[in-house]
Amino acid sequence: MKGNNILSSLCYFSIFFAPFLLPIIMYFVAEDEVKYHAKKAFWSHVFPYAILFGGLAVSGVYGLSFNQSDGAGIGMMITYAVFILVGIYYFIWNIVKGIKVLKAA
Repeated sequence: MKGNNILSSLCYFSIFFAPFLLPIIMYFVAEDEVKYHAKKAFWSHVFPYAILFGGLAVSGVYGLSFNQSDGAGIGMMITYAVFILVGIYYFIWNIVKGIKVLKAA
């Protein structure tokens, strides 16, 4: 088994223990092949939270601008639902991608 594949798969499996820290460290320390996977893993860890914070910001601005707490509440519920669905998708995707990279060794 090649060490690069182990490090690359570890970037994806870091969803369990250090989702942001490990891919960033690997990106700056490792070789080009590992950097590619570290960047993909990092963005797959960040994307669900970007959706969450973006949706909450839009809901908050909507609620404050139009003074409609009902619309903001519905927007927040939709944001949470999308965050959960996208989070589950990327959680499973990271596990599958980590196994694929590990098997490629």
